[in-house]
This record gives sequence, C-alpha cells and structure tokens, in this order.
Amino acid sequence: MKRNIVIATLTAAALAAGGTVAAFAAGDDEATATQRQAGTDARAAADRDDESAGDDSADDDRTAAPRGSVTAADAIAAALKHTPGTALAADFEDDGAGTWEVTVVRGDGSEYDVRIAPGSGKVLGAQRDADDDHDRDDRAELAAVKGASTDAREAALAAAAKGTVTEVGLEEDNGAVAWSAETVKDGTHGEWRVALDSGRVTQDREED
Repeated sequence: MKRNIVIATLTAAALAAGGTVAAFAAGDDEATATQRQAGTDARAAADRDDESAGDDSADDDRTAAPRGSVTAADAIAAALKHTPGTALAADFEDDGAGTWEVTVVRGDGSEYDVRIAPGSGKVLGAQRDADDDHDRDDRAELAAVKGASTDAREAALAAAAKGTVTEVGLEEDNGAVAWSAETVKDGTHGEWRVALDSGRVTQDREED
C-alpha cells in the first residue's frame, strides 16, 4: 500500500513539474492551462490513493469476527432446513446489520440465497437467483461435490478448529476442487482448504 502511495505521489510530482517547465516555454496563457492540467492529474492520483486505501480497509474487515452466536455451520443448517438442497457457500455479510448468506441449490437446479440472522439463527428471507451464468457454475460445483464425504456444513465445522469461520465455499486449484474457508482468530485472518473426501484442513498455499 505504502509503495503504491509513493509511486502515485512521485508520478503526480513529475507531472506537475513537467507541466510547469512546458508552461514557461509556451507563455503565460499556456502555463495556466498546463498547470491546471497538472493539478488535475495530481488530484486524480490522490483519488486513486484514497481508493486503494479503501480496498485495504475492505481487507481489514476480514479480520472482524461475525457478531452473534450463530456459526457458519449453524447458518448452513438453518438455511437447509428452510430451503432443502445442497449448500455451496456461506458468507458473513458485514453490511452494517450483518447477516449470514447461504447459497443453496435445490433439486430442480434453482439457486437461492438464504439470509440468516447471526444472533438468533432465524431465516430472514430467501431469494431465487435467476442468473444463467451462476446456474452453469452451480452445475459444475454440484458435480464436484456429488458423492463427496464432506459437505459445506462439515467443512465449516472442520475449519472452525482454526478460528471463527467467516466464509466457506468451493475452490479449484490446479484441477483439484476443495472447500475453501476463511477464518478469524485473535484479529488474524486465515485461509484454509478442506478436502472433499477426508475433511482434512490445510493452509491455503496461495494465502498472502
């Protein structure tokens, strides 16, 4: 992050300096226009820095544990009781109020996003997702988990040994599909892979 700020600042300074030199060579009117452009470029660079800072803040949000006593495994169980099918993912959406969102595919292939209250486990609503692209992805994911020994709930339970689970879903790595889980423990974010066959938990090699 700091490296990006330094690069953006140096770039803005170079643009301002270059614009000023050109301005003196071309006269007062052109100088005014060039300096105005340099100022615009500098402000744009600053805006990009602010956006980058916002992205880092979003990453920091991952270290916040879900509020309430309902775990990812609890949320999946509640979602499946309300909307029977196969759970493909569970994610804690920290959007202010904070809810669990569980993706469930029913037997007819329809996909639903089921929202669960983190404090009570109550189902707040279920919305069907009519996105055709998602349907194709879901069919591939369903094929991957068909006959697997470890489902989404069991993957969440296994990953809970590493910390509070904030997200669980399917992930492919070099052709191998496994459950991917994100956890928070003592303010530290962790990423894990849970094997579909054995439920074995290993640290995600791609974690930064």
